[in-house]
Amino acid sequence: MKGNDTLLLHLFYTLLLFLGVRSSSSAGNGSNDVTNRKEVYIVYMGAADSTNASFRNDHAQVLNSVLRRNENALVRNYKHGFSGFAARLSKEEANSIAQKPGVVSVFPDPILKLHTTRSWDFLKSQTRVNIDTKPNTLSGSSFSSSDVILGVLDTGIWPEAASFSDKGFGPVPSRWKGTCMTSKDFNSSCCNRKIIGARFYPNPEEKTARDFNGHGTHVSSTAVGVPVSGASFYGLAAGTARGGSPESRLAVYKVCGAFGSCPGSAILAGFDDAIHDGVDILSLSLGGFGGTKTDLTTDPIAIGAFHSVQRGILVVCAAGNDGEPFTVLNDAPWILTVAASTIDRDLQSDVVLGNNQVVKGRAINFSPLLNSPDYPMIYAESAARANISNITDARQCHPDSLDPKKVIGKIVVCDGKNDIYYSTDEKIVIVKALGGIGLVHITDQSGSVAFYYVDFPVTEVKSKHGDAILQYINSTSHPVGTILATVTIPDYKPAPRVGYFSSRGPSLITSNVLKPDIAAPGVNILAAWFGNDTSEVPKGRKPSLYRILSGTSMATPHVSGLACSVKRKNPTWSASAIKSAIMTSAIQNDNLKGPITTDSGLIATPYDYGAGAITTSEPLQPGLVYETNNVDYLNYLCYNGLNITMIKVISGTVPENFNCPKDSSSDLISSINYPSIAVNFTGKADAVVSRTVTNVDEEDETVYFPVVEAPSEVIVTLFPYNLEFTTSIKKQSYNITFRPKTSLKKDLFGSITWSNDKYMVRIPFVLTK
Repeated sequence: MKGNDTLLLHLFYTLLLFLGVRSSSSAGNGSNDVTNRKEVYIVYMGAADSTNASFRNDHAQVLNSVLRRNENALVRNYKHGFSGFAARLSKEEANSIAQKPGVVSVFPDPILKLHTTRSWDFLKSQTRVNIDTKPNTLSGSSFSSSDVILGVLDTGIWPEAASFSDKGFGPVPSRWKGTCMTSKDFNSSCCNRKIIGARFYPNPEEKTARDFNGHGTHVSSTAVGVPVSGASFYGLAAGTARGGSPESRLAVYKVCGAFGSCPGSAILAGFDDAIHDGVDILSLSLGGFGGTKTDLTTDPIAIGAFHSVQRGILVVCAAGNDGEPFTVLNDAPWILTVAASTIDRDLQSDVVLGNNQVVKGRAINFSPLLNSPDYPMIYAESAARANISNITDARQCHPDSLDPKKVIGKIVVCDGKNDIYYSTDEKIVIVKALGGIGLVHITDQSGSVAFYYVDFPVTEVKSKHGDAILQYINSTSHPVGTILATVTIPDYKPAPRVGYFSSRGPSLITSNVLKPDIAAPGVNILAAWFGNDTSEVPKGRKPSLYRILSGTSMATPHVSGLACSVKRKNPTWSASAIKSAIMTSAIQNDNLKGPITTDSGLIATPYDYGAGAITTSEPLQPGLVYETNNVDYLNYLCYNGLNITMIKVISGTVPENFNCPKDSSSDLISSINYPSIAVNFTGKADAVVSRTVTNVDEEDETVYFPVVEAPSEVIVTLFPYNLEFTTSIKKQSYNITFRPKTSLKKDLFGSITWSNDKYMVRIPFVLTK
């Protein structure tokens, strides 16, 4: 789904929810008083106490203390991974509950949004060193299934998709405690040995785990779909579609509706059930709105992820699609936060001019126009209506700016280089309404994304290529041309590049943790789609079983699928060990051997891609890992300003004698054992941070030596200078001293790589002014 469409649907759905609440409130009270109007609030009460079997009674006691007798306000309980409930409350009632003992926070139920196959082949070609990982290989249609279970919180599943066949799978793991919730259109046979669980959290319109949006099916197949040959989107991106860990099992938690809106209360319910059911990895391609600071005690994803990680479940989340600095989402340190990058495949729809010049364009369209350049073309400025007050409006194809008599029967060239008001979709509507037969939009706003325009001839041309079109039109009195239907361009270079839409760091929570963590393919990704989708089908064709989408939503399942593979090979590893392995093995160069760049051509920084772009083999055997343990997370909460009493409620248990340091400050966050380093230098001459690594190689006796890449403005020293591991010494710590030569004028980036003769273990650092 395109970004604008998703936003409009989100706003529409939110409006419906608001109107529904307002209508029922008015009917019951005869008043629109904000303090009396009922809406859903989430009451978060910290960790679940495994010795207490009466959560429902505890929750009921808190709830009934503010309600009238026999009033049924409860929406759902949370009792497995954490304690709390969702209920319909007035603002006054919510404020009253917030004062009760044992309550961490009370907040309105937020509406989050979705952050919307060649990709795995491309990833396998991106590697730093050759490692014999001895993976289990697929042989024909039968292969050894895994007991690793991926939980996906999204829009549900289309179980009939070939990507979810259970052929070759063994019995469902005996430890699995989940269920397959049935409905009129989703019976028990929709689950199998591949889809081992399906839950839904009903809203009035949808009471089924079936996916009527497509997003959940797409991300699930990207992560763990089995190989399906002959997959394509009407012939585009053709090949074998497969997930990153096809042998893994899938558990589905439908927390979002068909419109793409995801209530926080449903998300928390999904987390709670997933913890109970026994998933190993959780994947969430959704989040809030970028540019707002997250409160860790009122963010449903941060809360659910914290308690999941406490129980050894790695949580992988999308960084967001806001594309600007300080917009990265899902940025708590216990979350693996994923940015989006391109792969080595492009989707081109070129423009052929009357002088036989071919100009590169990018879009997905199934143009019915002939390949020969025989169709009249007109520059939108030349099609301006009479007496227009602003010629720029006509040049950019704004509403009410063009003369229908000049547009009809022509391909219109719109110059949108600096147009921030109207999208390509909106200009299509304008041109079609005036009788135009095609649209060439000169714009740099879409980067490497090929948007889908069905069968109306549309392509987007970058401004550096658009000048050739304008020069041709100005050179002749009868310009002609055509827009070619989209074709797949393989082996595209350079790749990867960071998508223009991918949300950037630094984090608004704290500049002392680098976010995002990693980048993965999220541009023009082919994956399974829901059946019977007749909404955007080219004329004369049947609905496609696959779809090409872009977003950090698509990048996230690449990482969660990879995490499943790492978990399968290393079943005893902690969530943070898997996270470290993925981050420390990332690459920073593209397939031209140059540094990874952004869509705009600038050299990417850790604010764009974190540790770099994922690889698929090195994380299976990384050599060393940086394990972030529970005490690190508790200290993080201390350093963020929470008191020890609140932290005990949130975490349930803390180590004996644990307490928040008296001098707690956000600067101390830099020393939690994270697989990247971020230091804020405001008011400091130098800084010292520490890290601890664990040797996870089969070889016990080894020595690692460091390579430091640092900007010239800072001196970086390590102690000790080498790390020696033996049979009895599996962990080693080291200190890093950063000493700027002068006060920082800008944020600086560098890296520390520990290597022996077999592995390179790299972490990035950022020094903020």
